[in-house]
Amino acid sequence: MAVSTLSIRPETKGPAMTQNAESLIAPVDPAAHRKPASMLRVASASFVGSLIEFYDFIIYGVAAALVFGKVFFPALGTAAATVAAFATLGVAFIARPVGSVIFGHFGDKLGRKRTLVITLLMMGFATVAVGLLPTADQIGVAAPIILVALRIIQGLAAGGEWAGAALFVTENSPKAKRGFWATAGPLGGGFGAVLAPLTFLLAGLVLTDEQFMSFGWRIPFVSSIVLIAVGLYIRLAMEETPVFAAEKTSGLSRVPLLEAVTCQPKEIILASGAVILSPTFGYLGAAYLVHYGAEELHLGRSPVLLLSGLGALALCFGVVFGGAYSDRVGRRRVLIGAGACGVVWALVLFPILDIGATWTFAVGIGITMLIAGVALGPVSAMMSELFQTRYRYTAAGLSYNITQIIAGGIMPLLAAWIVASFGGFAFGLALAALALTSVLSAVTLKETKDLEMNRA
Repeated sequence: MAVSTLSIRPETKGPAMTQNAESLIAPVDPAAHRKPASMLRVASASFVGSLIEFYDFIIYGVAAALVFGKVFFPALGTAAATVAAFATLGVAFIARPVGSVIFGHFGDKLGRKRTLVITLLMMGFATVAVGLLPTADQIGVAAPIILVALRIIQGLAAGGEWAGAALFVTENSPKAKRGFWATAGPLGGGFGAVLAPLTFLLAGLVLTDEQFMSFGWRIPFVSSIVLIAVGLYIRLAMEETPVFAAEKTSGLSRVPLLEAVTCQPKEIILASGAVILSPTFGYLGAAYLVHYGAEELHLGRSPVLLLSGLGALALCFGVVFGGAYSDRVGRRRVLIGAGACGVVWALVLFPILDIGATWTFAVGIGITMLIAGVALGPVSAMMSELFQTRYRYTAAGLSYNITQIIAGGIMPLLAAWIVASFGGFAFGLALAALALTSVLSAVTLKETKDLEMNRA
């Protein structure tokens, strides 16, 4: 942000002059005096929008774990069909960085509000269309091809959603509580992870297995149209953030992506490494462990879905704790602590799961999601603080979504193969390596909690 030239009269002397000059030189925080009631409205808009977006995104993962292998890839056999189903899950994570660049460009040029409306509509269209898609038995090979295309649309939308929801809150928040308020978007995503398995659980309880496999799995997809209408109403009523509005007066970046990778390439790479733990553990719990509990441990679909929902509640608790605590001790310390716990937990997770009891599955998924939540808590604030306003939407979205390729796309796919070939502990070693990457990257990054948001 441009700083006005100061003109100080010679007769002005002493501490008063110094105070006045410093107040003019220092960046002004547009959100410094925002009232709690106003921040609650801002946080609610981010929470509800993210809840809907990530409910739509996550129900696909649950369906891939329980249904898609049998419905869209029946000719491949059980093991190969599972791999194929998780491969369709993974294509969205490859699309997410592309979405972050596309919508980051528009978010940095047109504003946060307009972009978030577009991503919500895209996600809603793709989700409802999956629920209406004919199976492979009905239209043959066209079914999985269309399924992949719709998943790519979901990935593009999710890639643009995350940074926009994060920035919408952080650019409205007072600095002292930025970490706490910035948990609104991730918390909405966490509640989406709660609703997704519970919706499938409800459908499974009122339908027979045959009915569930025939049409019941479609209900969570099609019924999301109600949530989408609510989210659209809320997002259309939002106002643009004061930080972006102020930035428009001093000139916007012509090519945000080029400016981001030119000015802060190191930060983009290190930020991607630092935040990789939360999506790795989060999608492990939300998608692969649902399959592992139901199909490998034979615990039954209903108990596994219920425990998955409870695990997502643990993630929500972790998000609030991690974000609020980062306002006290800093973003880096929370990420380092969560990463260190993740290294240890990755090595004992599958030995605990393989005991095969319902309670050990509950412990396994609960602690996995709790660690994911604590690691996720400070991420929205840190990513927003790390990058300059001119290209913040693009850089934050790109950094976060690069990790999604590995954490959400490749790891669940590798899990199905590694666990089947070498056992769960071998996969735990891979998880531990990613957690260690998060620790080392966070150690290298600078602390951001005291930085101003309105930096050109």
